[in-house]
Amino acid sequence: MHIGVPKEIKNHEYRVALTPGGVRELVARGHRVSVQAEAGTGSGYQDDAYREAGADVVADVDALWASAELILKVKEPQAEEVARLRPEQTLFTYLHLAAEERLTRGLIDSGATCIAYETITDDLGGLPLLAPMSRVAGRMAVQAGAHSLEKAQGGAGILLPGVPGVAPAKVTVIGGGVVGENAARMALGLGAEVTILDKSLPRLEVLDHRYQGRIRTVYSTTETLEVAVRESDMIIGAVLVPGAAAPKLITRAMLGEMRPGSVLVDVAIDQGGCFETSRPTTHADPSYVVDGIVHYCVANMPGAVARTSTQALTNATLPFVIALADKGWQRALADDAHFRAGLNVHAGQVTYAAVGEAFGLDVASTEQILKG
Repeated sequence: MHIGVPKEIKNHEYRVALTPGGVRELVARGHRVSVQAEAGTGSGYQDDAYREAGADVVADVDALWASAELILKVKEPQAEEVARLRPEQTLFTYLHLAAEERLTRGLIDSGATCIAYETITDDLGGLPLLAPMSRVAGRMAVQAGAHSLEKAQGGAGILLPGVPGVAPAKVTVIGGGVVGENAARMALGLGAEVTILDKSLPRLEVLDHRYQGRIRTVYSTTETLEVAVRESDMIIGAVLVPGAAAPKLITRAMLGEMRPGSVLVDVAIDQGGCFETSRPTTHADPSYVVDGIVHYCVANMPGAVARTSTQALTNATLPFVIALADKGWQRALADDAHFRAGLNVHAGQVTYAAVGEAFGLDVASTEQILKG
């Protein structure tokens, strides 16, 4: 199979979908890999490294898109990339379609087969291709929030761990999943007073046991959210409904209860955000202030630590890429029910229920598509 790896063009996105090591694995299996020139430089991988691994390094981006059967990316395709997709191509990347109607309709119109990293599942009910970036984003959320608390960034001028004689900052994490746990772990390590809110008592029990009470675990209700809003110096939104838009848990009216200069970090912004006042930002202009509250809502946080993120992502995606390349998308998905959950759009049809529900679109059966 001919696999194409274009350079990411989203604002300040430095990751690449495949490392030279990944290229080597695919080439050894008889596949052809074309990598756009300088696609890996943001992650510290030079073109020569891809050539040595057996890839063709292509300067002409149009030629790369035109010739590849399988397109590997990191972030959702931008408008000019959607325009390059053809019905016979397979796109494998993060999509987050439930928050992007224009992108969804563009992919429908392309006729391509579009498989999303973030909706592939595993035997434990997890999301194995979302997890590595969730770990990165959760840990980065605390770094970003701590910086945003500085007075020069519009924050209250609070040092996260405090100092002897001065209390540490209070950090609340909404959601105890992969993002939430990693954010809480990072905040705890930096010396903050940390609380996690979640609606799963078994998950809260696991976290309480794992951190031996050093992280407060609180069942999430309207009342406990209101308490968090009043008491927290930083709130990290780490809520995930797989493949669907995030619920709006903190309203604009609730901002008035927060202390001026407090910080909201919305890690759910890829899925529309879990704060009513959230809107996507970029690394070039990462934060803004609403009603005296700093909002950090960068939609591709892991792109800032591209080397770490690219390595972690390729570790997770490579087995699935190999399956697609060796078997083709139909057989690869037919053979693996968890992989099958990644199919979001095919031949002009939405195949993922949460995406169809978000925009009132009919949803085609993946099983029927594979039979046909």
